[in-house]
Amino acid sequence: MSWGSTYDGFSEASYENRKTAIGMKAAGALPQTWDFLRHRSGVRWVHEKSLWQLVVTRGLMHHRRTVGLIIPRQVASPQSLTPFHQAPMSVARDTKKRSTSGRVELITKTKPRRERPMNVTKYIGMDVHRAMTVSAVLSATGKVVAEAIIETKGSVILDFIQSQRGTLWVTFEEGTQAAWLYDLIQPHVAKVVVCDPRKISTQGNKADRPDAKRLAELLRTNALTAVYHGERSTRALKELARSYSAIVGDSTRIKNRLKAVFRARGIDNSGAGIYTTEERECWTSKLEAGAVRLRVQRLWRELDTLDVLRAEAEKDMVVEARKHLSTRILQTVPGIGPVRAALILAFALTPHRFRSKRQFWGYSGLAVVTRTTAEYELVKGRIRRTKRRPAVRGLNPNCNRVLKDVFKGAAGTAANGPWRAYFESKVASGNKPELVLLTIARKIAAITLALWKKGERYDETKLTMHAV
Repeated sequence: MSWGSTYDGFSEASYENRKTAIGMKAAGALPQTWDFLRHRSGVRWVHEKSLWQLVVTRGLMHHRRTVGLIIPRQVASPQSLTPFHQAPMSVARDTKKRSTSGRVELITKTKPRRERPMNVTKYIGMDVHRAMTVSAVLSATGKVVAEAIIETKGSVILDFIQSQRGTLWVTFEEGTQAAWLYDLIQPHVAKVVVCDPRKISTQGNKADRPDAKRLAELLRTNALTAVYHGERSTRALKELARSYSAIVGDSTRIKNRLKAVFRARGIDNSGAGIYTTEERECWTSKLEAGAVRLRVQRLWRELDTLDVLRAEAEKDMVVEARKHLSTRILQTVPGIGPVRAALILAFALTPHRFRSKRQFWGYSGLAVVTRTTAEYELVKGRIRRTKRRPAVRGLNPNCNRVLKDVFKGAAGTAANGPWRAYFESKVASGNKPELVLLTIARKIAAITLALWKKGERYDETKLTMHAV
């Protein structure tokens, strides 16, 4: 074939203005391992008889499944192309017919092709990993439109997102890279859903490609549980709160190891005296000389270092929390001081994400889990609820651990402070102390949410004993 030949009614002059296609024509170093390239403008490179030739097909695609490369909108060279797998998109057939003059012409259709609407909703599921990301694109009918394996890099991910037309919905699992990926994709698509992987049931074999398709299908059917992302004003406070929480957790771990050394040798170590500097010589003398004493001394040194870091992290977190007006409101609630108010603001982010106090209880780990069955019975031709009480199965395990510790600690402070009379009266009436503390913690959480939403300070005169 020569470049002067006519392809589907187009001459060489009709595509001379296509700068991208002409640039690709000039670049003779196209990869020989691919037999098909597709551009957004409809220009195709077809490998025939070891020659690269340009064919204009008016955007129509082959009816067979093809393997090719996605070409982003702004591509300077063919070296920056991204592999993808394209599923069949049309039933129109491309047939070759030789004319009377001996010239080969391309007949693109046997019947008119139905035009697709431009505003088509597509659902993209992304299985994100450290090095690579596997993506699957589904249409509104659940058909796989495209699949891609791309590098986990901001520019590459944006090129893939921008190469898809229509209204895009994207989902991926909550993880280390979720916040970064949400901020990267959110301005370029209609909706981003960061889902909770613990609430996704897996069946059969697990692999990256099936996981990406499963995420896209669950997004299409609205069957995902979203994890809240979007509050950027408290991002600095959240980072400082995470640092503080990690140091507190490390300190607790060292203390448990320290007490385990004495407990393993039958030495009573109740109380917090084992952590103080003044009593360390006394505790060391109870151990046999040698490696055990060296181990305990290193644990004490590690604990001293963490105490210094904990004080620094607490100071930075409280200073950052003071920049938010909500901190002043939260500190008026009984049992909540500057540190607990900063932690609530950092991990709850905003009160408006919770419709009611029950949702806030569930997020904070204070929701009571019950189990019941056979709730209804037929009595004299009428359906009535049985009098069987639901079985209580404790608190919900899927929660934010930091907020749970905050409200449990606040309950203990309030029980020894302003609500001491209420706590003692409930215990005297026969209730277990731990259940009374749970009731107080739930009430503190409910008051916190209500005052935070209204922007009001705590007023003890509005609180009744019945409400508590």
